[in-house]
Amino acid sequence: MPYKSNAQRRKFHSLLEKNEISKTVVDEWDKASKGKKLPERVKPKTGSKK
Repeated sequence: MPYKSNAQRRKFHSLLEKNEISKTVVDEWDKASKGKKLPERVKPKTGSKK
């Protein structure tokens, strides 16, 4: 599963430093996102209000 934004990538790496997530998970996500141009943040989708 690739990262959706640079903010998400930074969050995963900070969790890795705090030992709250395993290195294998971070490595898997890094590998899936390699070479992709990511936005700084992802804006939520706007839905139609009923």
